[in-house]
Amino acid sequence: MSRKGGAGKTTVAVNLTLAARAMGVRAVLADADPMRSACEVLRGREGSETLLFETSAAKLFALTQAAQRAGADLLIIDTPAAPEVDVAEAVKVADLCLAIARPTYIDLAAAVLSVAVIQRLGREGLIVLNQCAPQRNGVEPPQVLKALEALRFASLPVAAVTLRSRIVYQTAAAQARSVLEMENGGAAAREVRDLFSHVWRSLNGEATAPMRTANDDLRRAGLDLKLVPTA
Repeated sequence: MSRKGGAGKTTVAVNLTLAARAMGVRAVLADADPMRSACEVLRGREGSETLLFETSAAKLFALTQAAQRAGADLLIIDTPAAPEVDVAEAVKVADLCLAIARPTYIDLAAAVLSVAVIQRLGREGLIVLNQCAPQRNGVEPPQVLKALEALRFASLPVAAVTLRSRIVYQTAAAQARSVLEMENGGAAAREVRDLFSHVWRSLNGEATAPMRTANDDLRRAGLDLKLVPTA
């Protein structure tokens, strides 16, 4: 989910769904966004009729029941950015909500709105930073560090896996494929695979790697700042 367009929620939803399938999980994708971006990406893909379902917020509960009866292990929902009532319907049926945000002020403000909806409805959530600049010599760019610092107030954990801005995402989307299918050994594929593994373990109640905090990355950058740990 993202309350702001352009954050990359559809790209994340598509790639997580296809990563799940590549790892043996029977996953399906529900496109509940009236823009139908996921449908545009996957429509030409072989087997899309069993992979992708066009739906609306009002039909999500019925779709989750149908997916379970059909033997699906995982249903990933690409939500609309608005209205809030439609976003809330998706949150209500979710076991885990992923708030997608780029490391910009406007995106982070939208992520806080997403967090508010998740918390109000009593659901579990995770913030995923997307389209971040790559690290240099193992050090996060200042923009990413500032985003992590800001998110320590968001009351939701930030995923230990950060998705970077990489051309392969656009190349894969143009061919109705995932980054795993384009460059299975590449950095983008590794990031998506790691993010899915973390999400899947969380959904199944398994121990997961500790969440990252701004403190962790600031210490790596050699900055002597005292920050409140992520709640």
